[in-house]
Amino acid sequence: MTHFSTRHKAIAALIGCAVLWSSGGFLIKSVALEPLAISGWRSLIAMFFLLAVGGRPKPVARPVFWGAALAYAGTLTSFTMATGLTTAANAVLLQYTAPVFVSLFSWLFYKLRPQKPDIAVLAVISAGLFLFFYEALHWPVYPGAMAGNLFGLSSGILFALQAVWMHQSIRSGCSPVSIMVFGNFFCFLVSLPVLQNQVPSAADLMGLLLLGIFQVGAAYLLYQYALPHVTALELILIPVIEPLFNPILVFLIQRELPGLLSMAGGILVLISVPGWCLWRNRTIIKKQL
Repeated sequence: MTHFSTRHKAIAALIGCAVLWSSGGFLIKSVALEPLAISGWRSLIAMFFLLAVGGRPKPVARPVFWGAALAYAGTLTSFTMATGLTTAANAVLLQYTAPVFVSLFSWLFYKLRPQKPDIAVLAVISAGLFLFFYEALHWPVYPGAMAGNLFGLSSGILFALQAVWMHQSIRSGCSPVSIMVFGNFFCFLVSLPVLQNQVPSAADLMGLLLLGIFQVGAAYLLYQYALPHVTALELILIPVIEPLFNPILVFLIQRELPGLLSMAGGILVLISVPGWCLWRNRTIIKKQL
């Protein structure tokens, strides 16, 4: 009974995490600073929040610890850059390709060969990505749409690495909060060249505080709570509500809509990824039985 209770709490934590993550789109777009500066100020605030909650960080001299910290930092920075340069829908949907990259990295790192459904979903997602980038090339919604899409895809790849390495680091005894503290510190370091010319106003500071404390800090505390109780694939699959809530909130507050081709590409991603993940989960259960 305790096992099921803990697992239910982990799932609830991931749902709460997704709700907090989904606030990123409209909050990032509400701050009148360059995307890299937003990333830096947000991570500085998140780092102090995590230090206040988790205490002194405990770094470990293991490649998986630093790999997870760098992947986490890259995910945060890439997603913020994507949201600032293209539509929030494009940014979050491109990041949502991460489960497929989890499977790809499992093949590369752990020799788990892909099966036919894995290859099929990769083909469908490739078609969706083609629509994203074709529209960015010919009918961009924003001037930086192509760069934004590239950052969005990068955030998906890095999010997959983050999930795999964080999950592995927890099993080897590393502190997930320490990983996040150092990851946010790396984000801050990367943004230093632009921060001196990007001083937030009072309104910007409010948005940055919400981003740092809730959208990153509290969200990732929920994320790390769930880490020991779910698989690396579930860490990305369960918060599926984020790519739904994020663009809806941005539309309601900012009146922003993606282009038609990006919407079509997003539909391919939203249909294929959950279906594929459900198939993978069913296959794993059958093998266990």
